[in-house]
Amino acid sequence: MALCELRYFSPALQKQTAATVILPEVEHAGPFAVFYLLHGLSDDHTIWVRRSNIDYYVRDLPLIVVMPDGGRGFYTDAREGMAYETAIVEDLITFIDTRFRTRPERGARCIGGLSMGGYGAVKLALKYPERFCSAVSHSGALTVVQRLESGRMDPEWMREWTRVFGPSPVGGSDDLLALASRVPPELRPALRIDCGTEDFLLDESRAFHAHLERIGYPHEYAEYPGAHDWDYWDIHVREAIAFHARHLGLTTPGSEGNAS
Repeated sequence: MALCELRYFSPALQKQTAATVILPEVEHAGPFAVFYLLHGLSDDHTIWVRRSNIDYYVRDLPLIVVMPDGGRGFYTDAREGMAYETAIVEDLITFIDTRFRTRPERGARCIGGLSMGGYGAVKLALKYPERFCSAVSHSGALTVVQRLESGRMDPEWMREWTRVFGPSPVGGSDDLLALASRVPPELRPALRIDCGTEDFLLDESRAFHAHLERIGYPHEYAEYPGAHDWDYWDIHVREAIAFHARHLGLTTPGSEGNAS
């Protein structure tokens, strides 16, 4: 296994940016599937390898893991600010597929993340279902646009997130509930949602789970003991890896956990 830090120019961001990449062991010949793994609001592209054992968990898989820097942009093309959505779905995916031995197809590409990254993973998969076969959210801010439009958040966060999403995002292209309802059944990415029972975002995971059930979108949903912290995410990213591996057609040890 090799651990790399990429420094590259993103046309969408109009600046140099970075991603951390885990490459498979040399005995795997490739081409490889790719797992895009997103960080939370206050972190960067290095956090998953600094705070979890992600490199150990994927050590036996023919899988490239790409962890980009998403700033505080909710992996969205901000109304006032950076275009982090395009930076990933256009710039980064193209960069990875042209410079590494990947399988550049939907069936070999998955995405996941925590908190802000949980929102971003599900949003990008639902908005670009032709690019991702599966998505996982850990402790995701899955109904953030509903909270923003209702005014049920700290005023400083409202100002920051209004610049990202605009003043009336519900029903639009960044609303996960609306996006899930619009994906044609034959293109639906496989979804898994999990959250800790002591997590302050638990209600958001429950609300999104209930919406998926209402619209008949098959998915996995799980709640486990735990809070909004790395003790929780380091444990449950293993179930995410197993979930993705199944949909990518890879083989991995481990359990997928309880789901409904």
